[in-house]
Amino acid sequence: MPPTTTASSGQQPGKSGRKKGRRARLIVLVLVLALVGAVAYGGYWSVSTVRASFPQTKGSIELDGLSGPVDVKRDSYGIPQIYASSDADLFMAQGYVQAQDRFYEMDVRRHMTSGRLSEMFGKGQVDDDEFLRTLGWDRVAKKEYDTKLSASTKKYLQAYAKGVNAYLQGRSGKEISLEYAALGFENDYKPEKWTPVDSVAWLKAMAWDLRGNMQDEIDRALMTSRLGPKQVADLYPEYPYSRNQAIVQEGQYNELTQTFEQNGSSQENGLSGTGTSTGGTGTSTAGSGTSTGGTATGTSASTSSSTASALQSQLSGLYNVLDDVPTAVGVNGQGIGSNSWVVAGSHTITGKPLLANDPHLSASLPSVWYQMGLHCRTVSSKCRYDVSGYTFAGMPGVVIGHNAKIAWGMTNSGVDVTDLYLEKLSGDGYLYDGRTKPFTTREETIKVAGGASKKIVVRETNNGPLLSDRYDELVKVGKKATVDNAAPDRGDGYGVALRWTALDPGTSMDAVFAMDRASNWSEFREAAALFDVPSQNLVYADSENIGYTLPGRIPIRAKGDTGAIPAPGWDPKYAWTGKYIEQDELPYEYNPERGYIVTANQAVVDKDKYPYTLTTDWGYGTRSQRITDLIEQKIKGGGKISTDDMRQMQLDNSSEIAKLLVPKLLKIDVEDKDVRQAQELLEGWDYTQDADSAAAAYFNAVWRNILKLAFGNKLPKELRVKGQCLWVDPVNTLGPADEADKVRECGQRDADQAQPDGGDRWFEVVRNLMDDENSDWWKTPKGVGDRPKADNRDELFKRAMIDARWELTAKLGKDIDTWSWGRLHRLFLKNQTLGIEGPGFLQYMLNRGPWKLSGGEATVNATGWNAAGGYGVVWVPSMRMVVNLGDLDKSKWINLTGASGHAYSAHYTDQTGKWVKGELLDWSFSDDAVDKNTTDSLVLKP
Repeated sequence: MPPTTTASSGQQPGKSGRKKGRRARLIVLVLVLALVGAVAYGGYWSVSTVRASFPQTKGSIELDGLSGPVDVKRDSYGIPQIYASSDADLFMAQGYVQAQDRFYEMDVRRHMTSGRLSEMFGKGQVDDDEFLRTLGWDRVAKKEYDTKLSASTKKYLQAYAKGVNAYLQGRSGKEISLEYAALGFENDYKPEKWTPVDSVAWLKAMAWDLRGNMQDEIDRALMTSRLGPKQVADLYPEYPYSRNQAIVQEGQYNELTQTFEQNGSSQENGLSGTGTSTGGTGTSTAGSGTSTGGTATGTSASTSSSTASALQSQLSGLYNVLDDVPTAVGVNGQGIGSNSWVVAGSHTITGKPLLANDPHLSASLPSVWYQMGLHCRTVSSKCRYDVSGYTFAGMPGVVIGHNAKIAWGMTNSGVDVTDLYLEKLSGDGYLYDGRTKPFTTREETIKVAGGASKKIVVRETNNGPLLSDRYDELVKVGKKATVDNAAPDRGDGYGVALRWTALDPGTSMDAVFAMDRASNWSEFREAAALFDVPSQNLVYADSENIGYTLPGRIPIRAKGDTGAIPAPGWDPKYAWTGKYIEQDELPYEYNPERGYIVTANQAVVDKDKYPYTLTTDWGYGTRSQRITDLIEQKIKGGGKISTDDMRQMQLDNSSEIAKLLVPKLLKIDVEDKDVRQAQELLEGWDYTQDADSAAAAYFNAVWRNILKLAFGNKLPKELRVKGQCLWVDPVNTLGPADEADKVRECGQRDADQAQPDGGDRWFEVVRNLMDDENSDWWKTPKGVGDRPKADNRDELFKRAMIDARWELTAKLGKDIDTWSWGRLHRLFLKNQTLGIEGPGFLQYMLNRGPWKLSGGEATVNATGWNAAGGYGVVWVPSMRMVVNLGDLDKSKWINLTGASGHAYSAHYTDQTGKWVKGELLDWSFSDDAVDKNTTDSLVLKP
């Protein structure tokens, strides 16, 4: 029986202006749907069809399974605060409420994590499902649930699932979401019941998108087809420790270093040994290789000479597979960044700490985050939670936020927890340590909406699943690859396997609940130790203290750091040891003397002060150092930091690369009056990338063209933008091509994944080359028309200024008075399923935008764009929050979109406009504050 309801079933916006706006939208919607229906289906969707899935937010609903009444209080933005008297009731209500707002999103996510997208969307998703089945996220999640998670966590997951299923009971697809009504035209899909494992599996998807340096591992190997070791090293420079501070400066790692120095060498303690670079971005995988500039410039004989050809082609195909996998929270592992920092009370107006966080993730609609509060009416052993913040629809608990005692934020640490292995395969198995070992295999059946099912066999080696089995081209290449006699015989070919910590059962779901109820630093650290995958930088604050800790299951490798480039799977020296860095040996910091801690994906520790290799592919610290500088400016100026100061720091649009380049650009003599007119925009510019800035538009176009001319046109086709074709000399990689040797090569990557992407690694590349004015990187042949060739740095800069002027003329018009950064740098919010692949009318209904944005790549206000592909926004601060530990009700927050996943709800994108302007909403926590701001009240009754 469906739940019994009383009172109104429609959302109430709370203000007359919103009511008028909604009426207008519905009138337009009726006309659109009637027209579409008449043309396409001989009927139409009525207003009742669109509104059928809107949640009931007032009155009461009876739910079987509750032990007592639960109050759901929503503010004018539809953000729910839930009040219950037991943990089970609290999480059951959370499941019900999230399903009300976001079940379609939840359903798509669980089909993605289990490799069952074809069941919803048909044969076009079969390839994705094959790859996801090979990874086996849902299988690992099932093991996690059965063997790793605590009894209390299982009860919470069961209660959450019960709440979701209570919402689904008796409802047809179109009563759950507009998207189901659309899918109903194509198939007879019906949502199935939610399970606890569905929630756990979502953490695997999150871990995949935050998996660390796997993309760099592939890219470095692909570069070797056209670039030599020194050239690759130029493009992966060392982390600038002397300029951009590491996170931990006064913490535990100093004591750990002393301990290891007393106990013996790092090699004796299972550490990296002589085969590891101390640089920032890459290492040799064997003692016989050399490492230049922190990058893998040499490898063992078995990697560099015997497997190079096979590896090169294998990875090109592997990238194509990875690029097609649906993203959960990020951009297929690239561009994933975040800002988080905490300031001690000694430096704040309130005398209590302030904590800020804004994770940078893919722009999605609805936002990946869901805001809510979970409150026990009385906190006791029966009901232990009083917490508010951001969670994921489909998962109980709160992931980032605060409770009554503490607050915490997260940024991606980027530690290396994945390795790719080249495997020598045969019909009987794979080679390891001189012997053929049998594969571990399983058969998977993929059901396809509107088509026949497909069976696949998943094979695994001791290093993990064979990703190459999912791409036919990899098999062909493995059979044909040229290798020398040092490698194992080709046999049936070579494959690529993945070793990844997230493919082992873990306890991250336990960690979520433990953090939600932690009341002090000690309890928070204990909770963080359970957060094994993905490894995140965690900042902490309570009313008197601030801290940082790095949790995560981080492997110790037998042969130093094998994570810089793929390793030979047949050599046991490169296998994981099965040991991980102990939690009490991971870096942390508590109440540092400087009075603040900044994490923004920079190096966690100085390279010389920590004995373990965490990764060699940090972010380069541009954002983190800018935040540090802003805090220091305030402190040294004698000021105290306020909540609004923290907000304004989040919105900082300053371009660090512009500060380096603009003085050089202004010295270049430009003859063309139109180019000179554009150059004059940079005179007096303060390097701030506001949406209405013409100077920011021109500078970023110049930056993009510098990268294209100096680096992009010299990279192998596997890294360049799909469809962009060049005549290249395959031998003389950096110099001008000999006419007789020219070959035409076209790029193969999607625009938002290509290189050079323009992030702060490229800032560092250019910075390191600035004084070498005659570097081969600055040389480029003559361009189309009268575009001059370049033989040195300033000539290339001049060419980039010319190219940028005419690029913007084509995009924005000849009149530079009409130019603005926001016209180039636009955000489109797209529904992640039918809003991308669906019919045009559905995309029109489900998608929103564009918005003109300030900010940019490697800016604190990190509205990321890929310089190889264009200026459009690729990732964003997916939410922003500032927690005031002096008065939690004076904390602030905002989401990218809104609480609702229903396309014509008043709360679909009602926070986006404020988010674009950099505004934050009041974040009510106390009972009185919540009651004051409540507009809709719903009672869930047993």
